[in-house]
Amino acid sequence: MTAERLIYLPMGGAGEIGMNCYVYGYGQPGKERLIVVDLGVAFPDMDTSPGVDLIMPDISWLEENRDRIEAIFITHAHEDHVGALGHLWSRLRLPVYARPFTALLARMKLEDAGQPTDQLRVVGPRPAISEAGPFRVQFVPVSHSIPESSALVIDTPVGRIVHTADFKLDGSPVVGEPFNAQEWHVIAHEAGPIRALACDSTNVFSPLPGRSEATLAEPIRALVAGHEGMVVATTFASNVARLKTLAEAGKAAGRHVCLMGRAMRRMLTAAVESGVLTDFPKVLSPEEAAEMPRDNLMLIVTGSQGERRAAAAQLSRGKYLGVEMKQGDMFLFSSKTIPGNERDVFRIWNALSVKGVEVVDDHGGLYHVSGHANRPDLEAVHDLMRPQILLPMHGEHRHLSEHAALARSKGISTIIPTNGLMVDITGDIALVAGQVETGRTYLDGTVLIGALDGVVRDRIRMALNGLVMVTVLLDEDDRPLGEAWVELSGLAETGKTGRPLADEIESDLTAFLDRADSRTLTDDDKLEEQLRRIARQVSMEEVGKKPEVIVVISRLTTE
Repeated sequence: MTAERLIYLPMGGAGEIGMNCYVYGYGQPGKERLIVVDLGVAFPDMDTSPGVDLIMPDISWLEENRDRIEAIFITHAHEDHVGALGHLWSRLRLPVYARPFTALLARMKLEDAGQPTDQLRVVGPRPAISEAGPFRVQFVPVSHSIPESSALVIDTPVGRIVHTADFKLDGSPVVGEPFNAQEWHVIAHEAGPIRALACDSTNVFSPLPGRSEATLAEPIRALVAGHEGMVVATTFASNVARLKTLAEAGKAAGRHVCLMGRAMRRMLTAAVESGVLTDFPKVLSPEEAAEMPRDNLMLIVTGSQGERRAAAAQLSRGKYLGVEMKQGDMFLFSSKTIPGNERDVFRIWNALSVKGVEVVDDHGGLYHVSGHANRPDLEAVHDLMRPQILLPMHGEHRHLSEHAALARSKGISTIIPTNGLMVDITGDIALVAGQVETGRTYLDGTVLIGALDGVVRDRIRMALNGLVMVTVLLDEDDRPLGEAWVELSGLAETGKTGRPLADEIESDLTAFLDRADSRTLTDDDKLEEQLRRIARQVSMEEVGKKPEVIVVISRLTTE
């Protein structure tokens, strides 16, 4: 009989920021019992995924092996860890384990998607144990930028795995639980050596130790108190501790506080309902805020990453819910701009500047701290855990590579497991065990599409090169009835000849139809191919573009 093995398989989040989804398995090769850790999303950009609402991992492999999966474990409620649950759960229909705050938000996502919630299991932190086939799983509180973040301690027949998820070393996180070094010391030694440490790699290039959330209170308080006009601040909606710090700064300055943005209000409600937040300052409704004197008002709004429909962007363009920013006001970005979002953030910044609004950013850490462990903190965790194998996760390839190099410098066996790479971690070193097809699924409007389905590809091509629609009418004898006609979209109206581009294309198409033989005119596929080729060729000659071409062939029939 083939020996049983322990495997690790990232389906998303390894080689990218976001879309986290990780699989652990134990058993005979190809028959392992599996658990899934997190089911998150990434966010689209106009360059590579125009019009797409969300990006999720392609879970086809998980769906094919659904009968081998025991459960899904959600480490925390950030979108890149739980955001795909409502969209993908129906394809797996498995028990979902999460702590109360995370479970509340997971429940909302399932309900929003019209999915049942009876498979949602609300669990407490360690020492509570969830049995899942050959795995015994404990949730271990860690500090992060959202309440009730947890690492997972996963005990297997061949040793213990520690899956850190997202974490930082913060002993005073304002809201949520601190990082407890003593408990982690126990975890590292109570069950023998740590077989594998799957560890957050996000801030591996940050050379200074991380700072506590608590260090922001005084600088933010002083900033708000020192301003005379209306104050607006934005941060990540999920950062409940930061919302509290900002609201308390507004209250201390004698200002009325108002939260704007559905995601922010929803997160605050979940924090109160789950009991992780008990003393948030009183807030006004947007309608009440619109009636208040501007100098006594502080808004906390969504849109820190430049999202066009969020409150920050709408305030930069004009009024939002009856409130308008004016000269002498101040806007604080209490957040880090995620790489790739700079253009959208600067668009808001410039629009506010035109209005005469003072814009304040992170200012070298005065008004924002990261929720991820920096390089010295990662080293401290390596030293504390002393794992046999380090599995770098949650980061672009450069982060994973640097984290692996850091582990090797400490004599720890490691590998760079990118999405789809199955790794055997049964022994003292990590070994490649195979490759699984992974990819991306897009939420496009209200439907899910595959990244390779061609929908987004065609959208990009149309955006880059325009569209030509060609219509041809044939009589019952398969002869052209009148001339071809053309409609353009996204192309210049006139070309280098000075004549309308549509007329030039129509002229060449009609000339072709007049000389085409019967074999071509009776074969729709052949006729469509020739019409498309001519339309693209004329467009290229006239305006230098090869557009997407849609051909409509209509035939008259005699009844």
